[in-house]
Amino acid sequence: QLQLVESGGGLVQPGGSLRLSCAASGFSLDHYAIGWFRQAPGKEREGVSSISVRGGRANYANSVGGRFTISRDNANTVFLHLSSLKPDDTAVYYCAAAYGSSWYFQPPTIIDESVYDHWGQGTQVTVSS
Repeated sequence: QLQLVESGGGLVQPGGSLRLSCAASGFSLDHYAIGWFRQAPGKEREGVSSISVRGGRANYANSVGGRFTISRDNANTVFLHLSSLKPDDTAVYYCAAAYGSSWYFQPPTIIDESVYDHWGQGTQVTVSS
């Protein structure tokens, strides 16, 4: 069964940091680009960041640029490093995988969710004092 599993969420104070992980089970991420999305209570899901298959290029939403960093390792895991967290960052964070050669060197869009083939169940991030 093909699965993406997010982890690393939790409760953090404003200004704090977290590292979210997205691990693949049942398939290899070698040919998949990854996107991170989030959904706050009462709001639509929005794109946060994405990274190309080769990991050389990334894309960030304006709201998180300079505070969040996406990266990937060689062990089938992609990370999203969250820093300088704000209460507005409170949301369920999802990772998603996009297959295809189009994304080898370019990060996929974080606007069009239809390019993503597999989704995780999400991990809760709560920023509160």
